[in-house]
Amino acid sequence: MRAHPMVGDSLLALFLAAFDILVFASGGIDPEVPGPAWYVAVPIDLAVVAPLVFRRKRPLIAAYAAYFISYAHSALDLGVSGLAALAISLYSVQVYVGRKQGLIYGGAFVVAMVVTAIVKPEPSMAAQLLFSAFTIAFCWLLGEFMYARRAYQRELEARLHLLETERDQAARIAVAEERGRIARELHDVVAHSVSVMVVQADGAALALKSNPELAGRALGTISETGRGALGELRRLLDVLRNDRGDDEPRVPQPDATALGDLAERMRAAGVPVDLALGDGLDELPAGVSLGIYRIVQESLTNTLKHAGAGASAAVRVQRTGDDVEVLVRDDGAGRARQLQQVGANGTAPQTGSARQPAPRLSVAGGNGLIGMRERAHVYGGTLEVGPAVGGGWQVRAVLPVRLNS
Repeated sequence: MRAHPMVGDSLLALFLAAFDILVFASGGIDPEVPGPAWYVAVPIDLAVVAPLVFRRKRPLIAAYAAYFISYAHSALDLGVSGLAALAISLYSVQVYVGRKQGLIYGGAFVVAMVVTAIVKPEPSMAAQLLFSAFTIAFCWLLGEFMYARRAYQRELEARLHLLETERDQAARIAVAEERGRIARELHDVVAHSVSVMVVQADGAALALKSNPELAGRALGTISETGRGALGELRRLLDVLRNDRGDDEPRVPQPDATALGDLAERMRAAGVPVDLALGDGLDELPAGVSLGIYRIVQESLTNTLKHAGAGASAAVRVQRTGDDVEVLVRDDGAGRARQLQQVGANGTAPQTGSARQPAPRLSVAGGNGLIGMRERAHVYGGTLEVGPAVGGGWQVRAVLPVRLNS
């Protein structure tokens, strides 16, 4: 019925019409008073309730159609469907049109009662007027309540839509700003690579005749640096930023080898950091090394801000084959975030005897987490953030060592 309201309204109209037709067939309200012929009574019984079928789509038209037909229905004493149709129409106008039109229709309802009392006075007219007045008051108050409830729901939906729009807009702005920062850093990396290639090419040209072996090594360096720079450049083009930082001071970009200094600064700020670095981190591509540094930096900053007093952190950076795994974990309470646990293949982790891949934790976070996720995705890596097993908070990133050109 909720999905197809006209079906319910049609059944209501048929029920009222059938009731009055049964009353007419049994002799009418007053068997001693002769009633109209059936071909007059039955069409009027149907006509007075027919507008109820359209009371939601065309509430005003349906209400006033029932109003005028009810005069004939009441004059012929054909039953109660005329009064019921007016009451339901008053409720519908109040809910679906508004308070002002509801008051106007309620006044018209009162006029109809007064006209009926004047034209056709009866001994029980006082009781009928009292019952009709109670019906009008009840339907109007019920309609007022439903109208206020619908207005409140509309306001809530509008606010929710506005909040969602603002949240999405803030997320897009944060992503755009972080991409801009990443693009500036990649620009520095590419500029460094090209400078190395130029220096090596000049050296190879000078040593080509006197020291061919040295020239060959220089050419190999040029080839390796060029491939790395090409991969960095491709990601730079993918970011596609608008440069707005020309007036910002240029400083040397940190890399994974500077994590020791970062850990010392965090210890000085009051967060004990246990740092463990694997081998081969000094051979990473400059962009990947920079991304590792920034992810660890943001994670430790979040620990400092959110983990609470007395919290400590552990940082593990390990190179395994063609991937570098970064794991930052603290033992503080952190802040609760919406969490979703999924398996390594993107589905819910399965139970059983077979060893399953470790589940990953996914969390929708603020601008810092958005920046880390964007930084990981720029290099084709993954980022998993969420509560750690046993308490605390952890950030786990996996970045590829080799950049495909």
